[in-house]
This record gives sequence, structure tokens and C-alpha cells, in this order.
Amino acid sequence: MMKSLLTLSLFLVPGVALAAEDKPHGLFAPSLGNTDFVVLIGFLLFVAIIFYFNVPAMLGGMLDKRAEGIKADLDEARALREEAQSLLASYERKSREVADLAERIVAQAKADAEAAAAQARADLEKSIARRLAAAEDQIASAEDKAVRSVRNRAVEVAIAAAAETLAKSLGASQANGFIDDAIAQVERRLH
Repeated sequence: MMKSLLTLSLFLVPGVALAAEDKPHGLFAPSLGNTDFVVLIGFLLFVAIIFYFNVPAMLGGMLDKRAEGIKADLDEARALREEAQSLLASYERKSREVADLAERIVAQAKADAEAAAAQARADLEKSIARRLAAAEDQIASAEDKAVRSVRNRAVEVAIAAAAETLAKSLGASQANGFIDDAIAQVERRLH
């Protein structure tokens, strides 16, 4: 419809301009030779056609539709913005929760590591104490064995020396009696 109005106005304006002559007549002189009169008629005819085809109402309706479309777009944009803000707030809240959870996990892991280190130190100290005790027991046992071995050897040497001395100074039958008595005494003392 707009195209037909534009086409009609394009035909009227050149026709009015061609019909006009430069003869000075008054504005109200009803002659087609008067350019002012022809322009007035063309303008009035243009305005009449515009009102006949209800162009102002169509333009108003189109502007109203455009305004409603813009308003709907703005409402939708506002709703999307609010939704985006709520999502952002939700993500920020979740991010804080995850950060707090991570901090708690790290703190718990540090506490567990410290507890494990303390337990490992305690276990190591116990193990070292057990090994020292075992080593001390082995040393004491070796000392006892060495002392017994030295005693036994000393007894054997003493017996041999006494036997030799007695054998030189006593007779064989007397020496055997002393040896047997000495062995018996040594055995009583050792055990």
C-alpha cells in the first residue's frame, strides 16, 4: 500500500511541475497556469490520498507494533539479564562453596599428614628402642658368653697348672685324688 502511495505521488508531482508556468497570478486564481495553485491542489490531493488510504493510522499502527516489539525485546532482555545475574550469583556461590571445600580438604590433608608424620616418628622411636634393646641384649649375651668362656679357660688352665704342680710334687694316686676334689669344687662354684 505504501508503494502505491509513493508511485501516485511520483506521478502527481512532475505533472504539477510541468503544468505550471511562470505567469504571475494570485494564489487563489483558479488556473492551471498558476504554479502556486497547481502545487496547492497537488498537495491537497496528496494529503487527501494519504487520509483516504488511512496512512497516518497505518504509520501509527506500524509504530505501535514496532514500539510493542521493542518493549517485548526489552522485557525479554531484562528477563535474560535477571536470569544471567541469578546464574552468576549461583555460580559465584558454588565457586565459594567449592573454594571452602577445597580449603577444608587441604586443611584435613595437612592435619592427616602431620598426624601420620607424628605416628611415623613414634613408630620409628619405638623401633629404634626395640633394636637398641635387642642390641644391648645381644651385647650382654656376648659378654656373658665371653666371661664364661674366659672363666672356663681360666679354670682349665688353673686345673692344668695345679695338676702339673701336684703331679710333680705328689705321687700319682695322691694327685688323682686332689684333682678330683678340685674339679668337684670348681663345678660347685661355677654352677
